[in-house]
Amino acid sequence: MTPIKNCIVNEDTTKNPIWLMRQAGRYLPEFREIRKENQDFIKLCLNSNLASEITLQPIKRFGFDGAVIFSDILMLPYGLGQKVEFKKDFGPKLGEIDLENIESLDEINFTKKVHKVYEAISKTSIDSIMNNKDMIGFVGAPWTILVYMINKSSPKKGLSDKFYKDKILISRLLVIIEKFLKLHIKNQVEAGAKVIQIFDSWAGLLEDKLSEYIYNPTFNIVEYVKKLGVPVICFPRGIKDYKNFCQIVKPDAVNIDYGVDPKKIVKEIKIPVQGGLDPQILLTNKEKLKQEVEKYLNIFKDHPYIFNLGHGILPETKIEMVEDLIKIVRNFK
Repeated sequence: MTPIKNCIVNEDTTKNPIWLMRQAGRYLPEFREIRKENQDFIKLCLNSNLASEITLQPIKRFGFDGAVIFSDILMLPYGLGQKVEFKKDFGPKLGEIDLENIESLDEINFTKKVHKVYEAISKTSIDSIMNNKDMIGFVGAPWTILVYMINKSSPKKGLSDKFYKDKILISRLLVIIEKFLKLHIKNQVEAGAKVIQIFDSWAGLLEDKLSEYIYNPTFNIVEYVKKLGVPVICFPRGIKDYKNFCQIVKPDAVNIDYGVDPKKIVKEIKIPVQGGLDPQILLTNKEKLKQEVEKYLNIFKDHPYIFNLGHGILPETKIEMVEDLIKIVRNFK
């Protein structure tokens, strides 16, 4: 086996490690069966037995090198006491912010509220199928968590001018978010996570103020993860300058999105690279899939590389295409 962590720390590997973002999810018929009986997404994330079972479904079916815990980045605001729900055909919807209550929350009560996530990691990491596979935990980056908490939904149409109106609220929230992200990560690592990925899903919204909202807050989280002794992967989706991000934030590896030129990335970035493939390619045909997958494998042939996507796998993806994807990656020389 070639665990993901070996690639991240630049150890020589004998095959290309592969896992997919959202690999435990809606494209799997076995997941859809569980989801039918469990309509409340947050409750499902907090059911440690089912969350562990879901996490292991793609490992059992495909043999990926990493199992990413079935959870959500919004467990952080949920743990802070902000109402979080997922509405069909809409996405996440968050409630009002009670800053006084959030600021008075202690670490014990936060942990109690989301401890089932850590139980799920523990259950998954000791499963026999996880031998020589990486248990991946994750969090949202400070900026992305801030966006969700203030915007109260996915900012698909961008942020309004009102977003920055209350600068005191923003500065106080960022302090709280950083504190509890560190706790959330620590709890995941203690439960058995061997790798942490930081998802900055809305990094692409920022044209300026990158140091204030992305570079500095994420650097603080990255440094904290390193002190825990586990590798950390950053995914600043949509950011325009990956080179600058890596030089400032200093993650162990960086996940690239499908909007960047991988040839530019391989020239500019020295650390291990993960991802890049457009998830839409999995909705095309086998010939196109082979062409695009081998493009990334060839570009990163002499660079530490973890095969993944440039965003999460899409719900309409066919099982056969995932099977073919894995064969192409495994058989690539």
